[in-house]
Amino acid sequence: MNTNNKSIPRGVELIISVAACTLLIWFDQFTKTLAVDKLQTGPLVIWDGVFEFHYTINKGAAFGIFQNQRTYFLIVTLILLAGIFYTYWRMPSTKKYLFMRANLVLLTAGAIGNFIDRLTLEYVIDFLYFKLIDFPIFNVADCYVCIAAFFLFVAIMFYYKDGDFACLIPKRWQKEKTEAEKEA
Repeated sequence: MNTNNKSIPRGVELIISVAACTLLIWFDQFTKTLAVDKLQTGPLVIWDGVFEFHYTINKGAAFGIFQNQRTYFLIVTLILLAGIFYTYWRMPSTKKYLFMRANLVLLTAGAIGNFIDRLTLEYVIDFLYFKLIDFPIFNVADCYVCIAAFFLFVAIMFYYKDGDFACLIPKRWQKEKTEAEKEA
């Protein structure tokens, strides 16, 4: 018996996913609030020469690119979230897709965490700084997005097969594709 195809009750799965996403968003916003409250007077050195907390604002995207493009980021985030929700909803509620769903929840939390900042503050609060490699300052939501993107890439490349994503294609498009392949 293949346990990957065992179904998980949709309602239970949805409640857990929404709760996890809400908790992740809360944690991101909480850490940003702490950064505002505690770091505006100067950095907090955690490990001298390696890791520090630095308060900064970012009106752009990763590494400060696309500065002052708030409207663009808000629109792109809404489109991304629509794609994530569509993908999440279309995937079967089986154990095989549990890893994919968990990463979509993490990606959603990261996108919404930074979306909240852009919507309410018009910039994103960043505060995590790896001084050792002089890496650009980032935040918890950025971590969520990067971790989810990495694991989604690995899962798509090495675990899931092409046919595993047929669930994302509407049935009428699948029929048209099958008919077109038969005619060819």
